[in-house]
Amino acid sequence: MSDFGDIWVYLSSSPLLHLTLTLMAYLIGARLYRRFNLHPLLNPVLIAVLILVAVLILTGTDYATYFEGAQFVHFLLGPATVALAIPLYNQIERVRRSALSLLSALVLGSLAAAASAAGIAWALGAGPEVIASIAPKSVTTPIAMGISEKLGGLPSLTAVLVILTGVLGATLGPMLLNLLRIKDWRARGLAIGVAGHGIGTARAIQVNEVAGAFSGLAMGLNALATAILLPLLWAWVF
Repeated sequence: MSDFGDIWVYLSSSPLLHLTLTLMAYLIGARLYRRFNLHPLLNPVLIAVLILVAVLILTGTDYATYFEGAQFVHFLLGPATVALAIPLYNQIERVRRSALSLLSALVLGSLAAAASAAGIAWALGAGPEVIASIAPKSVTTPIAMGISEKLGGLPSLTAVLVILTGVLGATLGPMLLNLLRIKDWRARGLAIGVAGHGIGTARAIQVNEVAGAFSGLAMGLNALATAILLPLLWAWVF
């Protein structure tokens, strides 16, 4: 107990505390996820987010202080994204055979994701700033924030919406695909990648290698398509 107390004193005065809390929260989420046979509603990212939000609220810690210690995890997002090329390379022949249908579905999916989000926000009376913040919500966070800023949105709001979209895509996406009886792993991966970006792709990789490869490809190409098409559509509509 004395050793633990010494460690806690050190951690509490160091940014390392929040990195440790982040890793512990995710490990708790992952353990629950495995304990209940990979139930989609117990997505480890969702559990970790809920735990961390509760801790930050109870301790009165602001996000800037938390991020000072947890930014190393943020840094690892880059290498993790690049590593998605490995399962894609393993499935490159399947990707080539499905190239035309893949690109068609990708463009339609990108447009549908942005248009549906913007349309719902507009129907509920949101202003241009909020609409611009929510439109790129299906794109991975750094690119979505850049698109949002270019359109006049709020990048911080976009970041929150992107995370929520990813968690919902990873949690409810497989259930919806099962309900629709979509069994082709290529189609399942593509849908999850377009709708749920990195968080959804992580879930797809856990389930099936083919789905993970197509999800990673969809995530990257969706970001590219949205970055090109959304500003053009925005200038045309507004």
